Amino acid sequence: MIVSSMGSWMHEVGAGWLMATLTSDPFMVSMVQAAATLPLFLLTMPAGALADITDRRIYLIGTQFWLITTAGILGILTLMDITTAKLLLMFSFSMGVGTSLMMPAFASLTPELVPKRELAAAITLNSIAFNITRAVGPAVAGLLVAAAGPGIVFILNAISFTAVITVIYRWENRQPASHLPNERFIASMRSGLRYFRQASSLHAIILRGMALFAAMSAPLAFLPLIVREELQSGPETYGLLLGCIGIGAVVTGFSLAKIRQRFSADAIIAVGTTGVVITTALLASVRDIRQLVVIMAFLGASWIAAQSTLQVSAQLSLPRWVRARGLAVFMATFMGIMALGAITWGNIAAMTSIQMALSAAAATGAIGIILTLPLRLERFADADPSPAEPGSEPVADPMAEPGLAMPSDNEQGSVLINIEYKIDPAEVESFLDAMGELRKVRLRNGSMTWGIYQDRDDDTSFVETYLDESWLAHLRQRYRVTQDDRRAMDAVLAFHRGTSLPLVTYLQSRRRRKQRNG
Repeated sequence: MIVSSMGSWMHEVGAGWLMATLTSDPFMVSMVQAAATLPLFLLTMPAGALADITDRRIYLIGTQFWLITTAGILGILTLMDITTAKLLLMFSFSMGVGTSLMMPAFASLTPELVPKRELAAAITLNSIAFNITRAVGPAVAGLLVAAAGPGIVFILNAISFTAVITVIYRWENRQPASHLPNERFIASMRSGLRYFRQASSLHAIILRGMALFAAMSAPLAFLPLIVREELQSGPETYGLLLGCIGIGAVVTGFSLAKIRQRFSADAIIAVGTTGVVITTALLASVRDIRQLVVIMAFLGASWIAAQSTLQVSAQLSLPRWVRARGLAVFMATFMGIMALGAITWGNIAAMTSIQMALSAAAATGAIGIILTLPLRLERFADADPSPAEPGSEPVADPMAEPGLAMPSDNEQGSVLINIEYKIDPAEVESFLDAMGELRKVRLRNGSMTWGIYQDRDDDTSFVETYLDESWLAHLRQRYRVTQDDRRAMDAVLAFHRGTSLPLVTYLQSRRRRKQRNG
């Protein structure tokens, strides 16, 4: 990551500076960031679905070759002095495509490499490594751009991706494989979206992060133009200021473990986001380089505190079967905000001034902090998305019959599951409350519809019914049961007053076969 990120930060400096030399239009300069981040919004969810159903090793190697090709061609064209503003935006978009295809799969590897107790430290270490390169890469790139032009940094970025290919090629995935065939792409997308609709913890995490990313998009978009047009300085200064962001992030990153022991995730996110908002507002008025060095370092410190805490919260909330897709939604939302923010602030700057655009971004972030403060992540702190039982065998639903086999016609039609409970009338309300949590489990794990019904002639008889896309989809649900899901199932089962387990019936839709004439 350090080698590849070094190349990526050098590339960003080269692209930003090259656009600032091709045009002084603030909208076009901000579009470099928008072009690089927009694919992360458009393609990250499909990329997450692919990462969850394919061999991640082969998939990740393929994304690296895409990035090598894009960066290499841009470097050659720039060295030949034929890169235009439109070509630069096109290649920035192509780099964003490669990054968007890579990120969900790459991020989902971390929980497979370290035990859960070390996950927060591992993610923070990744952020520290990333920000070390943020500190060093831009400074090196600034010197290289000043000496030889931006083309050389694009070439070096292309070479840096070989480091990732080397490591991934040697990596062996030791995670247990499912006995069931992989989901198809469209089905994987659908199940990922069903999960997200019921993932309350992920909803809260994303909403808490919106203010952070909306405010952060403005400084990153306008910094090259501020350095060139308002400070009348060169790429060395631009690289220095970007490097200060990295230094602030690295210093803070090494302290985050102790900070997390003393403060909640909610407090760290709120303080970090406030720091980003304050620095965005200061950037609108401060033009002294010495003061900007301090401001950029504070921006980096605030950014890593809030961003890494959000990412840790997202990783800890997601079960393995949908981790890449869940992280894809997490990333796509924020990259969409970054892209939309860059476009919005660029338009405001073109119509008014850069100072006005930065002030608008800071005000938007401040309003977002106030609106999202009631969303507390602490209530999800005890969540456990680990499998209910270790190993590769499917986890049995305690309310389902054992030994369900996979017939040859498993994809023939949807499956309706009915589970009949006997409930004490005095406990009906509590039973329905527990059923509300189980409803989320069924829908989150892939069911298309869910309902609970009471027998009109027997006030002790209740039937839970849910619809799965196919018999194979129903069997997949048994692999997806987490410790939290099991607790929800056990809570419902505790209300059952029958002499045996609830009666379960399975009904599969049938299609009429077409008869041939003659």
